[in-house]
Amino acid sequence: MELKIFQVDAFTEKVFGGNPAAVVPLGEWLPAETMQAIAMENNLAETAFFVPRFDRDYDLRWFTPAVEVPLCGHATLAAAWVLFNRLGVDGDSVRFHTRGGELSVLREGEMLLLDFPAQPPWPAEIGNVAAALSPDEPGIEPQAVLAASYAMAVLDCEESVLAARPDFARIAALDIPNLIITAPGNDSDFVSRFFAPGAGINEDPVTGSAHCLLVPYWAGRLGKNELFARQLSSRGGKLWCALEGDRVLMAGQAVPYLEGVIKI
Repeated sequence: MELKIFQVDAFTEKVFGGNPAAVVPLGEWLPAETMQAIAMENNLAETAFFVPRFDRDYDLRWFTPAVEVPLCGHATLAAAWVLFNRLGVDGDSVRFHTRGGELSVLREGEMLLLDFPAQPPWPAEIGNVAAALSPDEPGIEPQAVLAASYAMAVLDCEESVLAARPDFARIAALDIPNLIITAPGNDSDFVSRFFAPGAGINEDPVTGSAHCLLVPYWAGRLGKNELFARQLSSRGGKLWCALEGDRVLMAGQAVPYLEGVIKI
C-alpha cells in the first residue's frame, strides 16, 4: 500500500519555524494501530489523517508518537493547507469533524483561520508546579494555577517563561500531565510554552489547542477580545487570536517542507 504524505510547518511564514505536522490523506480509515505506527515513525508532535465525507466535509484524527489526541491546532492548520494547496479543494473554507467537535478553517490570503472551542480555565490544585518548572533553581513561582483540558501556570513576565527549566518527569506526575506556562508578552499580548510529557511530547513548538485556554484567560485579564500571541519554543510561533463567544479564532500561516509516499 502506498499513501501520500505531506509535512507542513504551521503557525510560521518560513520553513524550520512553527510546528511541523505530517498530513496523510486517506480514502478510508486505516486500523488505529497502523496510524499510530505511522505517527511513531514520523516522530513529529502530530500526524493528521483525514477521510472525505459524503457531505464534502472531512473526518480528521491526530496522533502523537505515543497516543491519539482529542484536539490539535497546528495539525488542523496543516491539513487545511494540504487540502487548499495540494488537493484542490473548492472554495476558501473546509470543515472537519473530530473527537474535539466540529472545526472549520477559512483561507484569507496567506492566512488560515481556525475556529476552535473556547475552554476557559478555572483555578485548580494539580500538584507542585513550581518544583516542576525550576527544580534546580527555585524561584519561578506561578501567580496562579488553572486548568481545563490542560493545566496552566501564569507567571509574572516573559523572562520567567523563557527561564523555566521544566522537569518533565515531575510534569508527567502532575494530576494533569500537560502544562501551559504563560505571561504578558514584551512585544505581544501574551506568550506561552507548552509541555506535554503525558502525550509523549516534552515541549511542543506551537500549540493551537493550548490557545483554547489561553485566549479566554487573556481576553478577560486584558479586557479585549483580539490578541496577538507568541509561543516561545526554540522554533517559535505566531498566532493572531480572537475570542468570539464560546469560540476561539486563531490565524496563522503555513509552509510546506516535504512531500512523499509512505509504503506499508
